Amino acid sequence: MQIIMDRPIVFITRLLPQPVMAAIPRHYQILAEPVDRPATAEELRRGFAQADAVICTLADRIDASLLAHATTLKIIANYAVGYNNIDLPAAAERGIIVTNTPDVLTDATADLTWALLLAVARRVTEGDAWVRTGTWTGWTPTQMLGADITGKTLGIIGMGRIGQAVAQRAAGFRMSVHYASRHPVVHPPDHSWTWQPLETVLTHSDFLSLHVPLTDTTHHLIGQRELALMKPTAFLINTSRGPVIDETALLSALEAHTIAGAGLDVYEHEPTIAPALSSLPNVVLLPHLGSATLETRVRMGLICLDNIAAVLEGRSAPTRVN
Repeated sequence: MQIIMDRPIVFITRLLPQPVMAAIPRHYQILAEPVDRPATAEELRRGFAQADAVICTLADRIDASLLAHATTLKIIANYAVGYNNIDLPAAAERGIIVTNTPDVLTDATADLTWALLLAVARRVTEGDAWVRTGTWTGWTPTQMLGADITGKTLGIIGMGRIGQAVAQRAAGFRMSVHYASRHPVVHPPDHSWTWQPLETVLTHSDFLSLHVPLTDTTHHLIGQRELALMKPTAFLINTSRGPVIDETALLSALEAHTIAGAGLDVYEHEPTIAPALSSLPNVVLLPHLGSATLETRVRMGLICLDNIAAVLEGRSAPTRVN
């Protein structure tokens, strides 16, 4: 691809939705046409060495050794709300601004959290698979009995934007909400929201939903001890980050029926999934679909472009994180 020298160069590590891809050439030169797979280490090195701006994803590890090649780079626009894939101090040391895409994926992720919760409680994927085999013979009173949701207790770990959006949806199911977070929510919209210690939330919840960022503190936040505190009838839902759960401990708890089931959109060693998880009937597994609506993914891309335009024009980045 010929580089047009009077236009800023943007390196994109992964193919983005078509409306975003169509918007980029209006103002920038795309270094190389992105493809729908992770960029190789060599592709990342070449891209970071030549670009004025980079749009990357959570799957791309942006460390100090990679940033050492970034002689012209001014901004890394992370196509995600999380940014633990980027070495922020190393970027700051080189004067590179890092941005993310907050707020825009809140509702999509909250909606998917409820999709997982409903699916695992009412055994939706099991039922779908059974019907598709052609072996279902009709309704019976004892067939595929699941768990009630209405009137139960929803526990939330991490009461940020997404956690609060999930809690707001619980009102439609007349659920009380117990949550653990660093600080209580100021002016909660529902009187049923109760701020409690983590251990109390674990022991009281019928459904436990995780909405924390991945940090040194939250790594394996849910392990053997925490799972043992949960009710044997409780379900664990994770749409945050995979390593927040100790997956080995979770497998043991599911196999031993320490908890009733789990709905997972993220995994500890993503995209690798423990084979034992796939064999368990009391687990619903999704391929990291939290923000996967067309509208949301397009808005995420446009936020990246807004940040790039601001930085390259000498303005403050709207969603700077470093």
